[in-house]
Amino acid sequence: MTSLDLDLVRERAHHDACRAALARMTEDVAGQVVTGEDTAASGADAEALGRHLRSRAEEMREQPPGPLFFGRLDREDGQVHHIGRRRIAEDPAAPPLVVDWRAPVSRAYYQAGAHDPQGVLRRRRFGWAPYSAGASEDLTALEDEQLAAGGAVTVSALLAGEIERPRVGPMRDIAATIQPEQDDLVRSDPAASLCVQGAPGTGKTAVGLHRAAYLLYTHPQRVRRSGLLVLGPHRAFLAYISEVLPALGETGVRQATLADEIARHPVRAEDAEAAARTKHDVRMAGVLRRALYGRVDPAPAEDLAVPDGSYHWRLPAELLAGIVSGVRAEAPPYATGRERVRARVVRALQLRAERRSGPMGAAWARRIERARAVTALLDACWPKAVPEEVLAGFLADPRDPDLTETERAALRWERPPRSYRSARWTAADLVLLDELAGLIERPESYGHVVVDEAQDLSPMECRAVARRTAFGSLTVLGDLAQGTTPWAARDWHEQLAHLGKAGAPVVPLTLGHRVPSAIVDLANRLLPHLGADVPAGRSVRRDGEVTVRRATDLRTATREAVREALAAEGSVGVITSDALLGPVGEAVRAGGPGRSDRVTVLAARDVKGLEFDHVVVVEPAAILTAEPRGANRLYVVLTRAVSRLTLVHREELPEWLGGEGGR
Repeated sequence: MTSLDLDLVRERAHHDACRAALARMTEDVAGQVVTGEDTAASGADAEALGRHLRSRAEEMREQPPGPLFFGRLDREDGQVHHIGRRRIAEDPAAPPLVVDWRAPVSRAYYQAGAHDPQGVLRRRRFGWAPYSAGASEDLTALEDEQLAAGGAVTVSALLAGEIERPRVGPMRDIAATIQPEQDDLVRSDPAASLCVQGAPGTGKTAVGLHRAAYLLYTHPQRVRRSGLLVLGPHRAFLAYISEVLPALGETGVRQATLADEIARHPVRAEDAEAAARTKHDVRMAGVLRRALYGRVDPAPAEDLAVPDGSYHWRLPAELLAGIVSGVRAEAPPYATGRERVRARVVRALQLRAERRSGPMGAAWARRIERARAVTALLDACWPKAVPEEVLAGFLADPRDPDLTETERAALRWERPPRSYRSARWTAADLVLLDELAGLIERPESYGHVVVDEAQDLSPMECRAVARRTAFGSLTVLGDLAQGTTPWAARDWHEQLAHLGKAGAPVVPLTLGHRVPSAIVDLANRLLPHLGADVPAGRSVRRDGEVTVRRATDLRTATREAVREALAAEGSVGVITSDALLGPVGEAVRAGGPGRSDRVTVLAARDVKGLEFDHVVVVEPAAILTAEPRGANRLYVVLTRAVSRLTLVHREELPEWLGGEGGR
């Protein structure tokens, strides 16, 4: 038996020990739930303890199957650490059998190199059978990298194989393959916000999700108490990333689209383009503030008289106007302002009463603040506000000095509803309603928010995110070159200001590990046409295949391209324009291969954030001309492929796109 075989036997035995220890950990946590429920304590303490124990038990039960470690560090001080997705030990006080990848000692696994060993003699990577459920016999290979002074710099075949493994099913975590520049971002200051400008294939989404997992590990109380939110561009994307955080041992994290987060009502109408552009414009923040606070009347028409038994306490209109104006100048949330006016009016009445009759207690103040005359004053000078009522009133007559007559006409309802309760709201209206709701009452802030594809957010959508991170931090992920909405950002510093994090650093990721160089080089040809000042992407992968297929019969050529794609391992994405989606889908299904669960047919607008081993793009010119930012959309489409790309076309291709591959 060779030394390699002996090492594999030892590592498999260690994995068996880890599996047994994990089973005991799960049993112990389940037992603690039973014991905790019988613990004698106050009701609140017992409930909190039970909730904590049940949460831990659920987390252990939901741990997905898979290998328990992926790497090992042998240090100069004689310590040996196996690195995995969660800590495993015989008991809480015992040295760990597996160290969590987020622990400080694990950082050297990602950062150490021959130029800077960081006290590491040897880094070992493990090769597991694809899609292994964690059986020890699935450990089939290992690879050692000597990091002591003078150690040779080698390229890890196991690392490359894991990165290039075919994509089938949801997105995988990258805990085993995090690169040094990615690790720096993952472990960056938890209290600081940052923006990652990532070229296609650089792993920016994975960085954001792993940073979320890192924050939950290093600051569990603070982050869990105020919550962590992951915002994605659409639900298909959320489904694609849904298993990453659970695989890293983190469950219960809210993952949603921004539309889900602000959904006060179902979307039942659609805006014309001019109306949508105006509603998403940052000027609407001032427009809505004026519409809301325009309801405040700082000049009460008459004195206030509040009956108190046989006596009436009075405040002159001039004093009331000063109170209202003073609160208005402080600019609190609208609902807070109303209650602040009430409190100051009651205090002024109390001072007058005490000068005449001596001290007045809290019961007297509560009775006066509920007096009909005080409420009537508030309703006249600072009336209650409902976001829907304010917006409906504005859209019925959108007068504001910041808007042009053309913009007012675009916003104005042709047939205002009888009541705001019967209004049919658009998607952009929900953004405006969220703005108004935030002006009326400040929403709770998450401890941390990860927002992906942030370049596509409008200024008003950015403000909705900013309200949810007013007292927390933000990880902004995106690529200006992939901006496809009419209001897509062209500058990160301006976008960060809208997100409430002006001054946050913008860190570029340009070295890709997902998309091969043949595809990156093709996509880079679009950069001069995208209106975005971003560095060109690069790839460490020298593989990849691009084929251009000229077709006289688009349906037949598409079927042939899909059939050829299925001859290789991995997922296949067939992407085309909205107009061709139906015919292309029918062609794929009619040809037979479309019945494979490896094939997905999508419109170009629905592929952002997704990836496939082989992408077949049907009629690129139709994608290019379908919308004002068609070149950006096509850039997104081309970079969804992680191994092979086929362009099927009948219309002429742009010169910069047609010279690659065969015909």
